[in-house]
Amino acid sequence: MPNVKDSIFLKNLRGEPTDRTPIWIMRQAGRYLPEYMAVREKLSFNELCRTPEAACEVTLQPIRRFGFDAAIMFSDILTPLEPMGAPFDFSKGGPKLERPIRSEKDIRALHTYDAEEGTNFVAAAIKLMKAELGDKTPLIGFAGSPFTLASYLIEGGGSKDYINLKTMLYTRPELLQELLDKLGDQTLAYLKMQVAAGVDAVQVFDTWGGILHPADYVKHVLPVVRKIMDGLKDTGVPRIYFLKGSAPYNHLIKDLDVEAFGVDWTQDLTMAIDQMGGKAVQGNLDPLCLFGSEEEIRRRALEVCEKGAKASGHVFNLGHGILPKAPISAVETLVETVQGFRRS
Repeated sequence: MPNVKDSIFLKNLRGEPTDRTPIWIMRQAGRYLPEYMAVREKLSFNELCRTPEAACEVTLQPIRRFGFDAAIMFSDILTPLEPMGAPFDFSKGGPKLERPIRSEKDIRALHTYDAEEGTNFVAAAIKLMKAELGDKTPLIGFAGSPFTLASYLIEGGGSKDYINLKTMLYTRPELLQELLDKLGDQTLAYLKMQVAAGVDAVQVFDTWGGILHPADYVKHVLPVVRKIMDGLKDTGVPRIYFLKGSAPYNHLIKDLDVEAFGVDWTQDLTMAIDQMGGKAVQGNLDPLCLFGSEEEIRRRALEVCEKGAKASGHVFNLGHGILPKAPISAVETLVETVQGFRRS
């Protein structure tokens, strides 16, 4: 009988040998898929995240179409913030927070909560996903890093310069730390809830951790990430840390107690493997490569596979999320190429 723990994806995260490279891609359940857009015609983004049956359906769509080696639960990194008292509006072309969090009063008004109660719809969705995926395809749970969540809270949405976040860093670092610590506790509880619901691996997305001077990253970001990863160690599920723009920080994060590091497309994979202290790696094709020719997609994908084969474990992924206008045919070419590659 097949066992999901023997999947090629989980084996690579654990550093066990496999004859080929597994593949999944960030945002694989999303706007580039016509079947996803059909669901979105009926539900808003927030409704989709909060409706277990719909979240399950869109999680399964890319697995059915492409046969990826892992599924990632459909949700959003900002989902756990609403029960804390910071609901985001997704209806205005990106997440918007009505009142950004910028003062002591704002931060202390945020409250931590029992994740099984505050985000019970996520646990319900995971259980549905696991029932549908069975023992063939592992399911990845995830959360945003405390620093990335803090950036959205302080800026009130996305930002190009993070002026409010960095103003707090340079004028009231202790206040930023208070927010990060609170978010760290909630994120750990949120991920533990996902593991209890049945996910087979977890990934922490640190999308904006790479905007800091390395010294500030070490002082404010790394300790909270370490606390989360250490807190998940006894759950037995592999832990992946994805820090976008990690090249200047590889030597700083290599000792994190995780099974794998996500690597973006701005660094050479061979160099990243050498810098990551022998851990498994995940990545790292440029998402824009999917707009190239079929020949170029194949060439670059095989190059990533060849370099990744030198790591203790390698999971093929894009260096960041797939873009909404990515051609379906390009994804088909990518999956066929990676799954057809054989390690020598």
